[in-house]
Amino acid sequence: MKILLQEYKGILLSTLIGLITYFSADYFGIALGSILLALLLGMLLGNVLALPSSFQSGISFTSGKLLELSILFLAFSINYKHIALLGPLSFSIIAVIVFLMLLITYFLANRINCPTSSGWLIGFGTTICGSSAIAALAPSIAKNKDDVAISMAVVNLFGSIGMIVLPIVFRSFELSNAQMGFILGGGLHSVGNVAGAAFAINNDVGVAAITMKLARVALLSPALIFFNYLINRKNVTNWKQHFKLPWYLWSFILITILISFIHLPKPFLVVMDTTGKIILTIAMAAIGLKVSFRQLLTSGKRGVGFGLIIFLIMLLLLSGGMLLIES
Repeated sequence: MKILLQEYKGILLSTLIGLITYFSADYFGIALGSILLALLLGMLLGNVLALPSSFQSGISFTSGKLLELSILFLAFSINYKHIALLGPLSFSIIAVIVFLMLLITYFLANRINCPTSSGWLIGFGTTICGSSAIAALAPSIAKNKDDVAISMAVVNLFGSIGMIVLPIVFRSFELSNAQMGFILGGGLHSVGNVAGAAFAINNDVGVAAITMKLARVALLSPALIFFNYLINRKNVTNWKQHFKLPWYLWSFILITILISFIHLPKPFLVVMDTTGKIILTIAMAAIGLKVSFRQLLTSGKRGVGFGLIIFLIMLLLLSGGMLLIES
């Protein structure tokens, strides 16, 4: 309560922007989605308006604490049973590709001089599930809020491009429904991107792609552990320190395990998922309010280039894995 009284101005502004974008995006069917829209609107207001210093601490509190809190609610949408639906061969292939992509992301971000934190976030978001994956990883590695903004913008950009371009490209190849579903579900960034592209082809491709995508999302927990290990492995003195993850990551992992093995009412899961998205949208609005256009333009160019490289590598690996499905 004391924090709310001290920092209520920034909290209220972030909440107002987040709620307006969340409900208006759904009502008007805005293609950007509420999360990216809140980020962009926050950035616009933060750069156009000279906000008083009394707003800044509340904005910082909202961008940090609510981002961590949103992860707990979003965990209710992850179920490891989706792995079983995919089948052992397809899941083995996508699991190998995912963890190979994480290795490539970690090492390539430094090699091509992409700002380390944004490069890691872009690669992680591309590999797993777009904005939700970035939100889960960002609190533990993001060096500043600009990195989160860059990564969110980049993964949504290429997710949207892929959603439009890949179905067109498929027309030039003789691919089965399973193969198209494998590439779309394994390569596009968000569930919305996957559904939009796959069901536009036909229902069978849509079902195959969504099944692949949900199994890929189920890899988020082990991917978080593995990527945190990669980043922190040189800074630990014994193996026990590798398990000193932030409280919200351990909570996230425990919730996903609970959801996978204990049946909970669907209405409850829907409420948790919706609440998580609203909280994440508010956090994105706060992050946007702290982002400088000047700094974003400076480092954003390298982020876009890195995002394109990572996306193309992902599609290349998926194309190779696709050949094994019906061989």
